[in-house]
Amino acid sequence: MADKLRTQQQLEALQNKYIGTGHADTTKHEWTSNIARDSYASFQGHPPLLHYMSVGMGQGMERTRMHCMESMVLPCGPAPQTEE
Repeated sequence: MADKLRTQQQLEALQNKYIGTGHADTTKHEWTSNIARDSYASFQGHPPLLHYMSVGMGQGMERTRMHCMESMVLPCGPAPQTEE
């Protein structure tokens, strides 16, 4: 029983520390937004990948970086309406 409690506490600590891990109340939209934001951040943080993308898009690296930054605002569009 103590192992199960310890495991649950470790999971909760990870969920509090890292937003992208999600929890039981995470919606599909929140989860996909976190994944998209993580991807855009990774593209910006790895210059060879950013260079590869910019060549494929036919534009400069800084323009591609700005496109990634702008896409992080609403990566999956606005949140769907929730019923109250």
